[in-house]
Amino acid sequence: MKDQAVKLRELVDKLNSKNLVFDDNSEEDIIPKEEYKEFKKNARVITITSGKGGVGKTNITINLAIKLAQLGLKVIIIDADLGLSNVDIVLGKTPKYNLSDVINYRKNINDILEEGPYGIKFISGGSGLQDLIKISKDKLAHLLIEFGKLDQEADIVFIDTGAGISDKVMSFIYAAKEVIVVTTPEPTAITDAYALIKNIAQKDKTKNISIILNRVENSIEARNILEKIYQVCYKFLGLTICKLGFIYNDINISKAVKMQEPFIIAYEKSQAALNITDIARTLVRINHKEDEKKYGLRLFVNKLKWFFNT
Repeated sequence: MKDQAVKLRELVDKLNSKNLVFDDNSEEDIIPKEEYKEFKKNARVITITSGKGGVGKTNITINLAIKLAQLGLKVIIIDADLGLSNVDIVLGKTPKYNLSDVINYRKNINDILEEGPYGIKFISGGSGLQDLIKISKDKLAHLLIEFGKLDQEADIVFIDTGAGISDKVMSFIYAAKEVIVVTTPEPTAITDAYALIKNIAQKDKTKNISIILNRVENSIEARNILEKIYQVCYKFLGLTICKLGFIYNDINISKAVKMQEPFIIAYEKSQAALNITDIARTLVRINHKEDEKKYGLRLFVNKLKWFFNT
């Protein structure tokens, strides 16, 4: 049986013999599909982002992942914040390895997976995100093979990005078929969220966009704001976004953060925990089954590389 290095060299030779060109709508993998014939499914890849920082995006990502795991799904979080990684801090973990170790052949993808509560797993992007920007074709082929393994192990992969509309953040958004935008009731946060959605719409109106409203005072306020965002996006952008849900401004959230423990665990009967449960169930209900047949983590990385270099 061929070892991994031999197989990779053969694969790179195949790639070099093909002048593969990718555009933002391409469904073709940089690795020929026959190389993946043993893979039976694709993970559902969802980028979670925000128009501005400080809206609770990472905290929501982690607690949502845990709730989905409690519902029986296998979830992996990839911390893709190019500025400051926060997933490990919220979970009280210190990762030994990050994506760079896979890109540079030091570890395989399973080696860098960190275990979290209820079986969720996460990957620290670390310096590997910068490596991805300038990755060579042979290293990309290797990385895609490794990510193909995660497609088999996860039902959902969350990509937790940085905030804002910088080119690199938008690259993570453009590469995913599904995007969740987190905002708060503050006018500046809503304005920034709309600007982010507008940027997405200008590039791809087929994107499945959902919105979560965090730190609301009551359900009436939440529903009114979500409906206004929905109507503005529909009228001016021609987009039908999904009102995924809202989370109360619950004091238990900040208490849990200080404890470095997810609030869905530390305060499982809190209002915020009930809100996350509602959001998780809604997310499962709106599963885009047809998209899963075409997309997945391999194609996400494929497109991400293309956007990083445009």
